[in-house]
Amino acid sequence: MSKKTILIYGISSFVGSNLAEFLKKDYRVIGTYHRTKLLIDGVLTVPCDILAKEEIQLTLYAFKPDIVIYAIGLTSILDCNEASDYADALNTVGLFNVSDNCQRYKSLVVYLSSQYVFSGENKKYREMDIPDPNSTFGKTKAAGEFYLQKNSLNYLIFRLSPLYGRSINPAQQTFFEKLERDLFSGKTFLADNSVKTGFLDIYFFGMLLKMCLDNNEQNRLFQVTSTDSLTYVEFAKLYAKKFGYSESVIIQTKWPLPLFELPRGVDPGDVKLNYNMDIVNIESTVGMKIPTVKESLDFTFKRLHGQVNRKVANQGSGISFI
Repeated sequence: MSKKTILIYGISSFVGSNLAEFLKKDYRVIGTYHRTKLLIDGVLTVPCDILAKEEIQLTLYAFKPDIVIYAIGLTSILDCNEASDYADALNTVGLFNVSDNCQRYKSLVVYLSSQYVFSGENKKYREMDIPDPNSTFGKTKAAGEFYLQKNSLNYLIFRLSPLYGRSINPAQQTFFEKLERDLFSGKTFLADNSVKTGFLDIYFFGMLLKMCLDNNEQNRLFQVTSTDSLTYVEFAKLYAKKFGYSESVIIQTKWPLPLFELPRGVDPGDVKLNYNMDIVNIESTVGMKIPTVKESLDFTFKRLHGQVNRKVANQGSGISFI
């Protein structure tokens, strides 16, 4: 039996490249890039401008994919706020172009959305809750969800908490890699303490995605996150404990978070956002329990063949606060 073809738009991105690496054993994987060419063993990569309809049409005609993963987007909340038109073009308009052309080949469109379609109130969000984004990033992701649900005949939407891991693109440094490098070298690591969210290893999400594809799921929206939620400071501390580094270099701070509307009852000077998403549907669909953040880091430790640094693990574990 021949392998199904997956076409990943945005293969040079952190998520796109890792999904390509994970899925290439079971699928024929092809990826597109814009300016940053990325070489992945066993994966064909071709240039494509997501905003040029004729280039999208050409890639779809050439490969006739069974599955299309849209892994393109401006994902920084700060960058989206500063370049709202560009964010809308990548996160929304590009998806429109891909989705419209996929219907001709009956390709399943997989859209990677975000928890930031919600405002961050202290509640448990369900898939059926109406998005109420308070950032440009969340607004563009919510628009992508709405468009697919109204116009596509064959789609899967994954509303995700932050995915972490190492980037395959050498020109790209993820939050996780910066955490690794700073703790390894003993440098100060500044971590946000105002946003509480889930964290999940990118390869664990790849496994969930593959299970949904194997089950032939379609026209569904799944929320995917760890079963618990932490701030970035708490995640950094948990990482340090697992990998054997001192927590003393981790400093609590507040990252800039440009919001155009605050959650109800939140004081502007004390923004605390909580992204607690209900994950009953994805758990029942794949027939397995989604891990806690600690369990996800245990999985990461084994996947990266991590070894505890005993020398620094026995040092003080105090945290400096600002």
